[in-house]
Amino acid sequence: MAEHKAMANPNSNVLPPEKLPVEDVESPRKRPPRNKYAFACAILASMTSILLGYDIGVMSGAAIYIKKDLHLNDGEVEVMVGIINLYSLLGSAIAGRTSDWVGRRYTMVIAGAIFFVGAILMGFATNYAFLMFGRFVAGIGVGYALMIAPVYTAEVSPASARGFLTSFPEVFINSGVLLGYVSNYGFSKLPLTLGWRFMLGIGCVPSVLLAAGVLAMPESPRWLVMQGRLGDARRVLQRTSDSPEEANLRLADIKSAAGIPDTCNDEVITVTRQKSHGEGVWRELLLHPTPAVRHVLIAAVGIHFFQQASGIDAVVLYSPRIFEKAGVKSSDHKLLATIAVGFCKTVFILISTFFLDRVGRRPLLLTSVAGMIISLTALASGLTIIDHSGEKQMWAIGLCIATTLTFVASFSMGLGPIAWVYSSEIFPLRLRAQGASIGVGVNRATSGLITMTFLSLSKGITIGGAFFLYAAVAAVAWTFFFTVLPETQGRTLEDMQGLFGSLTGWRAVARKLKLEVVEDGKPPAAAAGSGGGHVQLATNGRAEHPNQI
Repeated sequence: MAEHKAMANPNSNVLPPEKLPVEDVESPRKRPPRNKYAFACAILASMTSILLGYDIGVMSGAAIYIKKDLHLNDGEVEVMVGIINLYSLLGSAIAGRTSDWVGRRYTMVIAGAIFFVGAILMGFATNYAFLMFGRFVAGIGVGYALMIAPVYTAEVSPASARGFLTSFPEVFINSGVLLGYVSNYGFSKLPLTLGWRFMLGIGCVPSVLLAAGVLAMPESPRWLVMQGRLGDARRVLQRTSDSPEEANLRLADIKSAAGIPDTCNDEVITVTRQKSHGEGVWRELLLHPTPAVRHVLIAAVGIHFFQQASGIDAVVLYSPRIFEKAGVKSSDHKLLATIAVGFCKTVFILISTFFLDRVGRRPLLLTSVAGMIISLTALASGLTIIDHSGEKQMWAIGLCIATTLTFVASFSMGLGPIAWVYSSEIFPLRLRAQGASIGVGVNRATSGLITMTFLSLSKGITIGGAFFLYAAVAAVAWTFFFTVLPETQGRTLEDMQGLFGSLTGWRAVARKLKLEVVEDGKPPAAAAGSGGGHVQLATNGRAEHPNQI
């Protein structure tokens, strides 16, 4: 906010604040220090994502022992492994409305409680049907967790660090995957009937830690404003912003987006039921969207679809089988190789978090997907060579292991975290919870389709053919991202509307916004409210307030 106060030097060529381009005002050269309180809130909220990561990681190894103990065929294993993604659809759909009713914070408590019950049920399962019921309950909890973590983190984060903090859910998914792999290796030494039950049942521990951590978190300031609790929202923003000036600007933006006059500074105000609890949102999202809302929805659905359609969960869940096909026969060696996959995935997601707010979303995303295409093509080639070779090809085995690692590394440095960051920041305030739940629903449905068909697909077109198919999907994804997704780096959540509205013409708008000057020395959000060249993103075909989104 220092640029808003600084006086121009008459002897310099620097424009005074009222003439600075919007991009320069929003992205000051001197980066503010990380807000430690917002950082802690993001970590606690993102812990919900560890539930999904642990289930994915642990099931990759547990499935080997469950198949032996319960005498399952490949079809039953496919369903058991992938069905939790379809069950989570129900959880994510319910979570959007739940979070609008009881708040983002208590929705996380509900997610942890449901997953706790599911983990206990899976740990005590005595047969396939009992196990599937446990996976149903756990799937509901996973759906809740996946929807609420990125939404809460985006809403509590200052714009300067939103990409960094909103990538945390993916960090914890990867951490959960690694913990699941380690759990597989540790409990694999137990007797067959006990080992896989401990692998699944121990998953209740993260959910307990999550519920305890939530008690120390504040509620989302945007949800508080929508409930009319302006005083509470102001206090949260003061603790999670980089400066008092930014806290005031964020509050003004949120009030404007919610249709509350900027002059209203009461502690508590009365808001309509429709605004506070999200009634009519589905109609505005799906039945009568404006061009800008339609663009946002296509972008969110597309990035979540391609995140999973490129085969990441097939690699993570079936990595022991991939290594077996590549020529690794020892169970211990296969489990150790999967730990290497989890470690690589976690390290590269940690690296990517530090570049999201420096490099931007688009460069990281396009580079990431390009790396995935190359890795998938090389992995498919190596597996095809091994399939058609009569003798052991050590170089091909090495190629398969190396390209599996480069694939998960490429995914983690871009597409993995950016899907959650991007979809959580582009929806308008009123549509955000339900919009995010749609993205999660598409993500989990696609993951379920991939994981429940991978073994059958591998038998039908060979395992190499399956990865050639995933490489082709990744190539289509790169084209989609390059064409449809604008850069969102450095913009406030309430200032996104100028970027969306035309699937192919957004570049012209982005150039216009870069050259646009702020009127009368006002900050960007205020200028947007007075016209400022921004495209309005009304949620029902008309803006209920001059700057409502």
